[in-house]
Amino acid sequence: MLNPAFLELKHLHKQYGNREVLRGVDFSIPAGSCYALVGPNGAGKSTTVRAIQGLTPLDGGEIRMDGQALSTLGAAGRARIGVVPQMDNLDPDFTVEENLWTYGRYFRLPKTRICQRSAELLDFMALSGYARQPISALSGGMQRRLTIARALINAPQLLLLDEPTTGLDPQARHLIWQRLRDLRRQGTTLLLTTHYMDEAERLADQVGIIDQGHILAQDTPRGLIESHIPGEVLELRRLDGSTPDPENWHQQQVALSERVGDTLICYGQNLQQVLAHFVHNPDYRWLQRPASLEDVFLRLTGRNLREDEH
Repeated sequence: MLNPAFLELKHLHKQYGNREVLRGVDFSIPAGSCYALVGPNGAGKSTTVRAIQGLTPLDGGEIRMDGQALSTLGAAGRARIGVVPQMDNLDPDFTVEENLWTYGRYFRLPKTRICQRSAELLDFMALSGYARQPISALSGGMQRRLTIARALINAPQLLLLDEPTTGLDPQARHLIWQRLRDLRRQGTTLLLTTHYMDEAERLADQVGIIDQGHILAQDTPRGLIESHIPGEVLELRRLDGSTPDPENWHQQQVALSERVGDTLICYGQNLQQVLAHFVHNPDYRWLQRPASLEDVFLRLTGRNLREDEH
């Protein structure tokens, strides 16, 4: 049984000029769980996160944390929220350890507490040997881990993570994923925005897909896949770039299909017959795989490129 909601967003509305950026955004996150908010650029993810931080005033709706309106909690309430921004903004003039101390003093923590938390967090993020190193000595993955450690200095109950592993190599991503799972087990509530659907599948208890300021669907990762994509996926393309299966033979054999560029994508519970039809043709390349959250995301939000972010 899930814990009561720690963070609740109710009917959030925000408008810039004539453009509605948030159109009734609703979701809640039980205490000690992870919610992934995913959507194209300009869908409303960043505006939602800024509203939770108190940086963007809303035109309507309410945000509640631990049963209380966030707008009434003041500085003490904000101190219960940790923020990992999309871009690292560590102070290059300070050492690794001094970056943590600066944030600890911002929250007016006692020196003994800052010392204790700094040592704990550097160990937690596998940075213990770098405490007195300058920021320039850290790799991109190490800087990201330090940014997460800094957000945890005041032991927040809610951690907001904006694209936490963008640009990192697989080893760094997996280490950060492990640490986020550890935080969840310790009772921290996580709100994650990401463009990596595999990241959302691995970390989130619930996923919300947002587009044009509205939540299109939300469920567990597996629940979203089972609701929107039938079973398996088969991707077919021809070596010369011409249209795969121009006679559309596949249409009588599959539940769904779509053409994307030079690729024919087929969806169905059992695609063995379709695969057998093409597998021995040397002109074809194919990929058979389970349906994924990315398939759901693309079917709900489309494949057109988006440039702006809100």
